[in-house]
Parts: sequence; C-alpha cells; structure tokens
Amino acid sequence: MSSYNAVLARNTENAPTDIGHSSQTVAFSHYNNLSAQLPIDPKTGELAAGGIKGQAMQCFKNIKAIVESIDHSMSDVVKITIFVKDIKDIEAVDEVYKPFFPGYVPARTVAAAAALPMDALVQVEAILSNGEGTIPNAPQAGDLIKITNNTENAPTCSLSTQTVAFSHYNHLSAQLPIEAKSGKLVTGGVKEQAAQCFKNIKAILESIDVPFDDIVKLNIFLKDLADRNVVDDVYKTFFPDSAIARAAAYVPARTFIAASGLPMNACVQVEAVVSHGDGTPPQAVEDRHGLIIEANNTENAPKCPLSTQTVAFSHYNHLSAQLPLDPKTGSMAAGGVKEQARQCLDNIKAIVESIGHVMDDVVKVNIFLKNIADIEAADEVYKDFFPDGIPARRIVGVSELPDQACIQIDAVVSNAEGTPPMTN
Repeated sequence: MSSYNAVLARNTENAPTDIGHSSQTVAFSHYNNLSAQLPIDPKTGELAAGGIKGQAMQCFKNIKAIVESIDHSMSDVVKITIFVKDIKDIEAVDEVYKPFFPGYVPARTVAAAAALPMDALVQVEAILSNGEGTIPNAPQAGDLIKITNNTENAPTCSLSTQTVAFSHYNHLSAQLPIEAKSGKLVTGGVKEQAAQCFKNIKAILESIDVPFDDIVKLNIFLKDLADRNVVDDVYKTFFPDSAIARAAAYVPARTFIAASGLPMNACVQVEAVVSHGDGTPPQAVEDRHGLIIEANNTENAPKCPLSTQTVAFSHYNHLSAQLPLDPKTGSMAAGGVKEQARQCLDNIKAIVESIGHVMDDVVKVNIFLKNIADIEAADEVYKDFFPDGIPARRIVGVSELPDQACIQIDAVVSNAEGTPPMTN
C-alpha cells in the first residue's frame, strides 16, 4: 500500500454534519468524494426556507463551505449530481447554480427522485479534485490539471461540460437521448433512446481519443425499470466494443436507477466514469500502458453477465450496485429492509475482500431505498459495517428497484496499490 495515500475523512462546522453515519468529504489519492448535501442550515439543523430556490442555494452553500474548508475552490469541482423531487424545478435550480460556476462548468447529472431525506426538494453532491494528494507535500508524478472537452458530435449544454478529466479519470455528464445536430430527442421509444445515449458517450470518448472499453462504471437512469430488458438488448450491441475486450468478456460495473423524471421527459439517461490512463497532463512516470483496467468477480457475491462486480483503475475500485440477493441461491434475502440491507452490505464486503481490501477502504456509498422512511432501519445495519461512519454517502428514495427489492447499494473503494500492484 502506498504510504502517500490514505482515506482521509473531513468535516467542517460550516456545513451540516451527520457524525456516525457519514463524513462530509472523503479524499483518496487525487479526488475528494463529497456526501450529498441536503438543504440544511448548519446552524439550526433545519431545512432552509424559500422553496426550491432557497433549498438549492443552501445545498450549494454547504458544498462551497466543505470545499473551502479543505483549501479548495468551486472551480476544483469535477462533477455535480443534482436530484430534485420535481424535474420541473430544475430551471429554478439552474438559476441558483449559475453564480457558483460563472466561468468553468463541471460535468453534471440531473434527475428526479421519488423522495429525498427530510422530504427535501433538492439534494446536490460533488466530486472534487485533490491535486495535492491526501498527504500534503507528497511526491507527485507531475502537475495535475483539469482538462475539459466538448465535441459537436454530442449534445452540448452551457451549464455543463461533456467530460472533465483529472488525474486518471474522465467524468462524463449524463447523456440524454438527444441528437447532436438537431438538439432534439431521438425519434422512437426506449430502445432508440438508449442507443442514442450510448452513441453520444461514444462520440465524446472518440473526441478525446479514449476507447469505449475504457468505461469503468455506468449509471443508467430509467423512467420505467420494466424497460431494463430493452436497454440490455441495446447495451449488448455496445459492449464489449473491441477484440481485446471481447476476448476478456469485459463489461463495466453498472447501476440501474429508477428516476421519477428526467430532463426533456426522456425515458433513459446514461452517465459514465472512464479511465484516463495518461494522467492530466501526460506523465513520464506513468504512461498509458502502465495502468490497466482490472475487472473482478467473486463467487461470494451475485454475478451478472452484463456487469462486473468491481472494476479497478488507478487508485479506485468502482462497484456495481448490489441487490439483497443471496449469492448461493440467487434469491432475495428473507425479511424486511434490515435483512435486505445486511445482504447488500455482505455482498459489498465479499467483493471488497475478494480484491484484498477491507471495508475501511470504502470512500463513498450510494443507497437507494424504495421507502425513504426506511433510512433509520437501514442505518442500524449500516453501523455494523461502518462503525465510524467514515465514507461519504448519498441516500435517494426511488419508486422501484430491480427484483422488487427494498434497497440497493453501490460503492466506490480506494485502490491504494494502484493497478497493476506495486507501482508506488
């Protein structure tokens, strides 16, 4: 394990704290992963007044306070994710958003959730660069800068950048099924829309000379989870994309998310995290071929032919969403949300341990609940796996989950030894 990288959790009194459950920001290597920020006034602990605009303002103020508490600025934000209760509110949120990003705009994802904690109207999270590493004055491979890119071959937006690269990752804005030339939704149903989303991602990657098979993680937002099989049929035509990937049967990690609404009333939206092997800018000590994508599956967690349980690149492992399925029987765990939460976390623990890591290496956890009121019950189990409440966290209420589950969890885990091992 590198002596220069450590999971570093930090909190400031200038933003809401959730001690025991999550940290405001968790840094590892060259990224800070922030917990999703609710519109809570840190002084009162209450939701901000003022409707959607007042709540959006509080979310961004909280993010800014966290960012500044670790000696960064909002221009260091690489990716923003916004969940609203009503997709129509995104215009009001955008009015608040613009002053926080007056010049540079990060990659961005917007979706509506069935419910948010505390019955909030909006929730915002961020991924932030951490150029100095997680131990000050640690040796660097070279100067690290953000690289932004837009191509005319995919839809452009004045409020987001198609892809923002920092260190060894490209973070893409969620791609809607919009035709780049017309700026309109593609004609057809979910099949045609899914294909357009993947075409847009491919166009973005081609514009930065990155192969499609360098995708590490995909998040697929669907208005109707019953459309999963249709999306999978399209998905198979894009993955694997190359002879090398086909030989290895490589498919990225993946999460399906039921959205109660998407921009432009789309049926589907897809976001991607992609490797960026040469660093930003290219680094002499770590060229593109010194880092490889490592995909791993274990018999001790549920398998899926269309996704990999965990995909490592550089200093992170991205895990596929884990449902409460018993890996031995393939059946849903018996019981309610507590039993299902435990099965999800048991599956994550099995995956983490199968790659030589421990749960203390988890940087970020994303929890999706069918009933947002189940947070407290899920947290009783969660504490057994994260007794110190270190990882950053996001909780979203969704209208449905695959296989009629009550809960679904995915995670981002540190990968201290790099890929391949012994590169430090």
